Amino acid sequence: MEYRRLGASGLEVPVLSFGAGTFGGSGPLFGAWGDTDAREARRLVDICLEAGITMFDTADVYSAGASEEVLGAAIKGRRDQMILSTKTGLPMGDGPGEAGTSRARLITACEDALRRLGTDHIDLFQLHAFDAGTPVEEVLSALDDLVRAGKVRYPGISNFSGWQAMKSLAAAERRGYPRYVAHQVYYSLVGRDYEWELMPLALDQGLGAVVWSPLGWGRLTGRIHRGRPLPARSRLHRTADYGPPVDDELLYRVTDALDDIAEETGKAVPQIALNWLLRRPTVSSVIVGARTEEQLRQNLGAVGWTLDPEHMAKLDAASAKAAPYPYFPYQRQEGFARLNPSPVRAVPPAAA
Repeated sequence: MEYRRLGASGLEVPVLSFGAGTFGGSGPLFGAWGDTDAREARRLVDICLEAGITMFDTADVYSAGASEEVLGAAIKGRRDQMILSTKTGLPMGDGPGEAGTSRARLITACEDALRRLGTDHIDLFQLHAFDAGTPVEEVLSALDDLVRAGKVRYPGISNFSGWQAMKSLAAAERRGYPRYVAHQVYYSLVGRDYEWELMPLALDQGLGAVVWSPLGWGRLTGRIHRGRPLPARSRLHRTADYGPPVDDELLYRVTDALDDIAEETGKAVPQIALNWLLRRPTVSSVIVGARTEEQLRQNLGAVGWTLDPEHMAKLDAASAKAAPYPYFPYQRQEGFARLNPSPVRAVPPAAA
């Protein structure tokens, strides 16, 4: 397993981390993902640790805290072998104080997560969403208190826009509060919007990308192909509306390319899609989930090798989309591109 620094921090994380969204699954979304109990979760954790996956990610909103509870039971007695990452901020109920990232909510959410996980500290504590109703200084002050108390090692964010992240980072710099070191983001071959604004910001500000849904909300598992109906057992029948939308033609361009490369390399489609992500700038860790040992072991096959430049170029071209304003001039026009060179050219010059 390869390890990388998490953004500009000193924390080293594995390039693959395990997402516990399937643990204790209940409800229309998380129930469709899986309902792994503590015994099954412990076996999956065993496999992860044997392979060098030492970071485990969850959130309080995953099955109303059940994911954290099952993960806590699965890691009992070996907390010192792993990095725990959890998130808070999304609604846990309809009452006042049950959503957002106010001081009161953050302190309560942290204490609840510590109890459910059965630990005295959280390695990476992330804001699951930007709370426009709470001043960023209040949020940062509360996180500073949690870090100083030893309950949180590093703060991070998830699903922030560029201006939201930058406003928070600037306030942290101005007030001397801990800076966010990670941004948990959606990024995949069928969802490359991260590259327009958030990736350049991450490079400039030292934010490590922790990627969620790297297989495009279950679309890049190797079971979806052009001209064929969606498999009857696909969870997309129940969960597609919850996740990132994907244009059908873009999806089939990508799956066509993945199928070709799978035939040429002998690698599974998910392994190729994950390996592509591991070659992208700013990516510190890619979160993989699994309901079964077979799925987990297949995902582990994404590391230890590298796609050829020709295959990377083929996937880049297949997954390319025109940038939204104000980014498309920098993508299409030489003068703009010379002033602001991008770390990733989202559309090859011939297609621009």
